Amino acid sequence: MSIEYTLHKAESRGFANHGWLKSAHTFSFANYYNPERIHFGVLRVLNDDYVAPKMGFGMHPHENMEIISIPLSGELEHQDSMGNTTTIKKGDIQVMSAGTGVNHREYNPNQLDPSLFLQIWVIPNKKNVNPRYDQITLNIEDRKNKLQQILSPNQDDEGVWIHQHAWFHLGKFDENHEETYSLKKKDNGIYLFLLEGRLSVNGQELKRRDGLGIKKASEISLLALENNTEVLLMEVPLTN
Repeated sequence: MSIEYTLHKAESRGFANHGWLKSAHTFSFANYYNPERIHFGVLRVLNDDYVAPKMGFGMHPHENMEIISIPLSGELEHQDSMGNTTTIKKGDIQVMSAGTGVNHREYNPNQLDPSLFLQIWVIPNKKNVNPRYDQITLNIEDRKNKLQQILSPNQDDEGVWIHQHAWFHLGKFDENHEETYSLKKKDNGIYLFLLEGRLSVNGQELKRRDGLGIKKASEISLLALENNTEVLLMEVPLTN
């Protein structure tokens, strides 16, 4: 059974420019629709967002979706109908299980600096759960030349947890560093998103902001092709 690859080049993503918000969409979202890019398994949204200073998303609803935010630089203030008011920054991971329904807003409180973050939606394996919010602060040094787990299905595991058999990792590698990742669950797939640098994945080269979907693999090999190569690795079910 041969491994299947789907390469999404950075420049092929959908793009929206609202002035205060600039967003690159790996998968169909809002006004960007590509029938060949609806989702990768249960990974439904991967948005690469820029929010201008003192701007943000007004209060809006979600339901039956696991929503993960990963700040890349700057700050992002979160408020929701569950009573949470928090601020996240690089090194933090935010998760919200929308479940039966929740309203929230995200706002850049900084006067000068933009907020850059990844907005990720995962289709849950349980519907109509009680809405939930959580955030954690990770030690960024723990991803130096290794994969740091930032999300899993298990409440007592490393990182945040969601209602889905998914595992997310972040890694920051020196040039020529090699890493092997073995899938946690048979029949899952992997979606890699290269934040910075250059990376070879089973011999396939990725450049900054490229994405690569992988199916029918039990493990993959990563090789950093330059210093400060940063990757987000998402293992997700291919069917819900």
